[in-house]
Amino acid sequence: MTERYSGPREGEAGQDGAWNRSVFLPPESEPGGEVEELLPDPGGLAGPGTVRQRGGAPLSAVLPGLPQLLAGRFLIGGYALALWVGLAALVALRSDRVLTAVAGPLDQQVALAGLLLILGGVWGWSLRDVRRGPVEAKPGPWRLALRSFRRNRLAVCGAVAVITLSLLALLAPLVAPFDPTLQGDLMTRRLVGPSPEHLLGTDQFARDILSRLLYGARISLAIGFLAVGIAVSIGTLVGGVAAFAGGRIDDLIMRFVDMVISFPRLVLLIAVIALFQPSMVVIVVVLGLTQWPQVARIVRGEVLSVREREFVEAARALGFSRTRVMARHILPNVMGPVVVVATLGIGDTIVLEAVLSFLGLGVQSPTPSWGIMVADGRSHLLGAWWISTFSGLAIVATVLSFNLAGDGLRDALDPRLRR
Repeated sequence: MTERYSGPREGEAGQDGAWNRSVFLPPESEPGGEVEELLPDPGGLAGPGTVRQRGGAPLSAVLPGLPQLLAGRFLIGGYALALWVGLAALVALRSDRVLTAVAGPLDQQVALAGLLLILGGVWGWSLRDVRRGPVEAKPGPWRLALRSFRRNRLAVCGAVAVITLSLLALLAPLVAPFDPTLQGDLMTRRLVGPSPEHLLGTDQFARDILSRLLYGARISLAIGFLAVGIAVSIGTLVGGVAAFAGGRIDDLIMRFVDMVISFPRLVLLIAVIALFQPSMVVIVVVLGLTQWPQVARIVRGEVLSVREREFVEAARALGFSRTRVMARHILPNVMGPVVVVATLGIGDTIVLEAVLSFLGLGVQSPTPSWGIMVADGRSHLLGAWWISTFSGLAIVATVLSFNLAGDGLRDALDPRLRR
């Protein structure tokens, strides 16, 4: 890093009495130059500087993530390299499934498309990261939040676990060793413990536990993301309108929110689902429609705080409409707490879905679901402990990962808690 002086140094006043900063410019790159990082990245998660190395582009084209790993960005570089190598090994080992997925069922086609997109995304990101130019010396608020987030090791571990689980769920048709609903020989394969052929054992119908766990992750994560998406959309709209309108409209909306919150959520869920045929669509809609009041209250409080700030008053003074002020100036500044609530809400939704499936009111068998697997193994806890144990551990690990990532986002997006 070289420093080129331009005007008075930082902390010194110029001739006109103005306080200026010294300007830092990147050095001219020379042929054969060594790896260079314009801004340090001690966390190595998503370093803001550039990575330049002679031969870095060809190396990144062959092994994405390796130039970043050699530059000291161990987490993001190592994860990208491991992801690329793992997916390449998956294509080589499951080439028959990859080829048949082109004309296979929809879930296999989706998995194949996801596999190609991930491979292309990792390859393109690594190559672009090697070639990109210097970044601004003064980072923006989102870059500062990212730096604060990557200093929280527990939050980073939670985020990595969530991303890995999401990838496994997306690629389940290509990764799972067996069909999750396929019943084996009940005489020889029923209630078989963990073995080289069945890594996590089989259940009472000789179905592979690992395959059912991978497919069950698709159900749990899909329900979690979709239900929270519905809750966040409705809650943001209702809370924003209530706070921005004020007066009687605010009172009327918030009294309705209080009335919805007063109902016991689990009892309401069981009552509503019991009236309809249990299905994934019904579960997503019911969970989403019972979770939005919490989001609405948080959004309302944030909007009441933001709408009194100077930049909002300036927008009003310029004659902007209420809709534009709300959409362009208020809502973007309240999305931080909403993101945190959504992250934490996904874990809560996964637990509720598992509870409903355990009670027989959720996803119905033989569709794999973590809650169904726990219920199936409760009568075999002494002789076949692996049926309920591994599915229960999957629920705990997933919810814990989302909670850790959510706590890290809360600290990173709040300047008062930012480290």
